Amino acid sequence: MLVACSSAADADKVSLDDARSQHEAGQVTLIDIREPQEHRTGVAAGAVLLPMSQLPQKQMLIPKNPEKPVLLICNTQNRSKATLAALKQQGYQNIRYVEGGMSQWAAKGWPLSRPQP
Repeated sequence: MLVACSSAADADKVSLDDARSQHEAGQVTLIDIREPQEHRTGVAAGAVLLPMSQLPQKQMLIPKNPEKPVLLICNTQNRSKATLAALKQQGYQNIRYVEGGMSQWAAKGWPLSRPQP
């Protein structure tokens, strides 16, 4: 008999397809941690823009116990995965990273909008 196991790391990520559908349905808060020059290439409409370099000063914008889940997205998932680990060590819960990131979002031809100043 085969038993499927999922590691804690699997619970920390969400697929790009699921992230998009949950974000567009208003079920999650999507936080784009890319830097401002990357945001200029386009962002997911309605995403919170919180560059990784500004997290120490603006971390209070991420609720520790959000009513709805928080998803972190960067360009490829490396920064969002590292940021997730750091935030979890600080007690953040109900937070995951988006597998594939905005580079895959754009590669799929999904809608991008201009960041709001």
